[in-house]
Amino acid sequence: MGHPARTRVFAAVAALLTVAAGLGVRAVGGGDVAKFGGDALYTVLVYTLVVLARPRVRPVVAASGALAFSWAVELFQLTGVPAELAGRGVVARLVLGSTFNAPDLLWYAVGAGLCWAVHTSLRSGRASPPGAASGAPPRAAGGRSHGP
Repeated sequence: MGHPARTRVFAAVAALLTVAAGLGVRAVGGGDVAKFGGDALYTVLVYTLVVLARPRVRPVVAASGALAFSWAVELFQLTGVPAELAGRGVVARLVLGSTFNAPDLLWYAVGAGLCWAVHTSLRSGRASPPGAASGAPPRAAGGRSHGP
């Protein structure tokens, strides 16, 4: 499998695990833990979907997009439309929520920040030059070192 295919598989698995974690937090947790943990996981899910759709996306772009989407949905709740739609179906309630809550904006940022950090770490570990893990200096093109 090539790089984009591997990235898509990883993102799909991460999305499924995120949904499971979100449902688990709702079932087991309560109060603020479930509420704010769910907010962060909402943005994590959006992030994984961005990476699934665009596997070569830079982490900062994916994080910004996921955060912007999450904030837009939260601000859309100020209109009352999501509350009306949430009353019609569970999917609308899960995707759009119903009531604006300013602290949610912070927890969306936490989710986006965590995704950015993990994605950046995974990309930098994969993109290390040969010998970097062992502490050896990278070799010049052609296999010859031009050092002292």
